[in-house]
Amino acid sequence: MPTLYAGTSGFAYPSWKPEFYPEKLPSKKFLSYYSERLNAVEVNYTFRRLPSASTLEKWVAETHGGFVFPLKAHMRITHILRLKPSEFTNVFFQAIDPLRSARRLGPVLFQLPPALKCDEALLADFLATLPGEIRCAFEFRHASWLQDSVYALLEKHKVGLCLAESEKLVIPEVVTTDFVYSRLRMPEYSAEDRKEIAGRVEQLLTRGQDVYVFFKHEDTPAGAFYAEELLRNVAAQAG
Repeated sequence: MPTLYAGTSGFAYPSWKPEFYPEKLPSKKFLSYYSERLNAVEVNYTFRRLPSASTLEKWVAETHGGFVFPLKAHMRITHILRLKPSEFTNVFFQAIDPLRSARRLGPVLFQLPPALKCDEALLADFLATLPGEIRCAFEFRHASWLQDSVYALLEKHKVGLCLAESEKLVIPEVVTTDFVYSRLRMPEYSAEDRKEIAGRVEQLLTRGQDVYVFFKHEDTPAGAFYAEELLRNVAAQAG
């Protein structure tokens, strides 16, 4: 059955007390508490460093069985090598294998640099190196990538087009595989906005796609509340 995974980009924010986290909750228990209310968190940590197996095993132990961790691909892959095939890509996937083995790995997000322009040959070569059993999504941040031939490449390799909000770029709602990855970046959403988001999610679920939705983290826990409301409303609609 298609599933909605909703959360925020990160969770370790003391400023979310006391509205989201209880005032006396120690920071080492944030993840466990977060997972009681939401079922996914987007991890930016892996953009700058490779996680240790013990760290990932700790995350798994602190969260329930249905909770998943979408991870941002390491910057060496996207920003330094700029998608050039490299052994480091294998090193990265080996490092995150404890999450895959535990069935707790969400999609890996490849967020490209804003200045990286479309190069279909480069993309095709890189997509061919990705492990087929791991969901991957691409966040393009230069308008030149937004074309049908690129979407066809993603579809061929069963890779998702990340639907990321941006002040500079409008990503079309093109679905290229069996899941949709959405990054909602505005600091606030009105009740009408949130109703519209829920409606789009329900349509995708009805069509058989799993949906991953992540709200921006801010000094306030508004994004966490939006995600919690989205999970609740979609569940109510389905039930």
